[in-house]
Amino acid sequence: MIRPAAFSGAAFVLSMVAFAAGAQTGTVKPPQAQAWIDVATFSGMGMPMGGMSGAGGNPMSALGGLFGGGGAKNSFGHTQQMSAGRWVDVTLYSRDNPSLAEAQQAVPAGFMSPALKLQAPKDVKPPPREADDSIVEPEYEKPRGRLLLYWGCGATIRAGQPKVLDMASATAADLAKFFVSRRATQRGTHSATGRPVWPSLADARMVPDGASLVGEHAFSGAGVPEGFRFQIPAAQDLMPPLQVNQSDQAGATTLSWGALPTARAYFAAGMGAAKREEMVIWTSSELPDIGFGLMDYQTNSAVDRWLREAVLLGPTTTQCTVPKGVFPGEGAMLRLIAYGSELNLVHPPRPADPKANWEPVWAAKIRVKSVASLMLGVPAMSEPRTSDKSSDAPAGQPDTTEKTPKPLDLLRGILGR
Repeated sequence: MIRPAAFSGAAFVLSMVAFAAGAQTGTVKPPQAQAWIDVATFSGMGMPMGGMSGAGGNPMSALGGLFGGGGAKNSFGHTQQMSAGRWVDVTLYSRDNPSLAEAQQAVPAGFMSPALKLQAPKDVKPPPREADDSIVEPEYEKPRGRLLLYWGCGATIRAGQPKVLDMASATAADLAKFFVSRRATQRGTHSATGRPVWPSLADARMVPDGASLVGEHAFSGAGVPEGFRFQIPAAQDLMPPLQVNQSDQAGATTLSWGALPTARAYFAAGMGAAKREEMVIWTSSELPDIGFGLMDYQTNSAVDRWLREAVLLGPTTTQCTVPKGVFPGEGAMLRLIAYGSELNLVHPPRPADPKANWEPVWAAKIRVKSVASLMLGVPAMSEPRTSDKSSDAPAGQPDTTEKTPKPLDLLRGILGR
């Protein structure tokens, strides 16, 4: 039993330690304004990125022209929706004006002109209450089937694999051991009342082909601090699309891609059905990881740590082989992500003296990624030809050269247009 006097003495010592620690550091306040900028490039699924001028590589813009429309509009949230194209989302917050309704972001001429118009979403009314508010306990059916996890690049399945989870008999401990998923995704762009975003209803322009974020950016608006301006360097520019090729290697499938100049690391993952009530998961990690948390932005420190652990592939890696026999059936979906380097800017920067107070005026977080989606065994669609002059058929003779069909030509044939 601890005596009161002894407890008081221990508490006094602890309080003195805390006081000493606090005396060594100054007061740190949150920034008056915060901006988040998410940058994403999505490619794959047989949809070429080129030949879609004015749509940022977005196939939906081309579809608008097919149906007699055009002038495709952008919307907030595409950096998380896996739609093929190049996307940028922006969120701005001001502590001096938590009800900020709109703002502007001056951007380099190489990205877009004039300035971006940010708007905050309106309050969303809750759905009306139902007349019957009685609570009905839902009936749950115990899940069935098995999950099989494979990991690592290579031609053959490694010893000790797969890790198997039988859903019908799995305990909480079994689930925890199987669903190991690393993740260091912090808050990025988001939609909330009082926080203007871009794209917005007032400015739904698509990201132009060849657009670049490199250069000076500046935010302005009611309650936004003066001088909220900063430079985005080339390392945080829109990343090129990942062009992934597949080749069969005696039953194994080798994925190969061109290294992206600003990629910090890569990670690949796949999912498919093996047989009835059996799902297969494979990742490129050297350690067991289902990969669910890794297909998004990650912090620089986490990426560096997982590179050392061989969970991620290095920035100079340009291929990874899916072992033979991992996906015995058809229809497996694969994804490859290239992580860009996250940039965190704060003004003024933290004082060198840890005892000095720090009151930042503004802060900005820029995150970058490029993701490709593909079906196992389905080759990437080649870029459409710009001319038929490459045909070797003699003049006046039909050209029997085998051509890769264009996706829009296929749609026109289906629709009879």
